[in-house]
Amino acid sequence: MGDYRQLTQEQRYGISPLMQTGHNQTTIAEVIGVHQSTISRELKRNKGLRGYRYNQAHEIATVRRKEKAKPRIDAGTWPFIERLIQKEWSPEQINGWMKKEMGYSVSHERIYQHILQDKQSGGQLYLHLRCRKKRRKRYGSHDRRGQIPNRVSIDERPRIVDSRHRNGDWEVDTIIGRKHQQAIVSLAERKSRLALIRQVDRKTSQQVSQAVMELLSPVKHRVHTITGDNGKEFSGHQEIAK
Repeated sequence: MGDYRQLTQEQRYGISPLMQTGHNQTTIAEVIGVHQSTISRELKRNKGLRGYRYNQAHEIATVRRKEKAKPRIDAGTWPFIERLIQKEWSPEQINGWMKKEMGYSVSHERIYQHILQDKQSGGQLYLHLRCRKKRRKRYGSHDRRGQIPNRVSIDERPRIVDSRHRNGDWEVDTIIGRKHQQAIVSLAERKSRLALIRQVDRKTSQQVSQAVMELLSPVKHRVHTITGDNGKEFSGHQEIAK
């Protein structure tokens, strides 16, 4: 246990592309500059349903640290909160009412986390959320990333992509530099695990799109799909496809 220490946000940003390119935990630990047990613990505790995603991992770790610093929530509080959820109260409403009427409260972020945990164990609390389609994606967070024009849902991606039976299906991501200065655009081919990276001065749509096009230009005849998240830096997807 003495070898374990908390990862920084920048270190978490570096884990994803290393995993996507097939590096093992020992190599990742050497590159990140931590003990192998730190990487093992990170992947066990902060991996989501869709694998390890550094933004989600950092949010989970941050919430966990905040909860450890707070007094434990009394066991009788959760059944009370669940009854309010079933009456269509939003987590924000529950938080405000408890603070006003009871003198203490549970943060709405923590309530959303409880709803997610309930859903993962087969519960149905999430069905009582008024905006469950939006909240189902990222519980306990605020989506400030905006909407991408004419975005294509990952649900429309061909099934063959998940099977990894062909070359040419790419995943694109960006890694933010220290103190949010500059960024790295990374592309990983799903079957061969070929990785292409390029540094950009700013994480703008224009610079990211240009980097992606320059990286893929030599192999454009082997590009079938490109999958990214909903970050605004990928809003130039139509230009890239063209």
